[in-house]
Amino acid sequence: MIAVVPARYASSRLPAKALAEIAGVPMVVRVWRQASKAKSVARVIVATDDERIAAPVRAAGGEVIMTSPAHQSGTDRIAEVASKIIADVYLSVQGDQPFIAPADLDALAAAMRSDASIQMATLATPIEDLAEWTNPSKVKVVCGADGNALYFSRSPIPHARDGGMPKEALRHIGVYAYRRDFLMKFAALPMGVLESLEKLEQLRALEHGYTIRVVKSVAPSLEVDTADDLARARAAAAESTR
Repeated sequence: MIAVVPARYASSRLPAKALAEIAGVPMVVRVWRQASKAKSVARVIVATDDERIAAPVRAAGGEVIMTSPAHQSGTDRIAEVASKIIADVYLSVQGDQPFIAPADLDALAAAMRSDASIQMATLATPIEDLAEWTNPSKVKVVCGADGNALYFSRSPIPHARDGGMPKEALRHIGVYAYRRDFLMKFAALPMGVLESLEKLEQLRALEHGYTIRVVKSVAPSLEVDTADDLARARAAAAESTR
């Protein structure tokens, strides 16, 4: 099993996010280090199109594969890596996950090992904070009784007609597992209407009729989507070193 960290320099909400330092360490290097601690991962590769990202990863001892600047999503970048390096399963660890728990990557890997029918899986965790529930930068997911995703949205879902935040509210965590054949098929699919509206690449799979298994996070961590998130990440890192 290979973990791939797709990272790009440009970011609409937080420019040069991958290089933002947290306690003196570039965020992408933190992600690489965390992924490297997962017991199920044999190899961790940072996939980028920018030497400014590649350089600090290499300096930290990490492996980098340079990918096309034309990719529209992290999945497309991982598919390019998969075309060069063969594995049964690829874990996609987004570059904005500086504190991703190795146990969460192992939980995804365990789901893929235990059920050969799962082609794609991802993580989610219960939402307990109303501010997070209403924040469009935090993606929500609703699941069926079988544990597969029904829909992902930046809007608060499911909507409680009687008001309040439902106890079933789940926050999506941007980590995925793909079987190789599905990954290559998925990356070749055209962008759908839902993906273009929500700017969520996982909707491409649902819109084309594929299923995504949702695995409960073992140790949910902070994702850095905005400047406020970055400030919280820096504060958390500073606190952990005291």
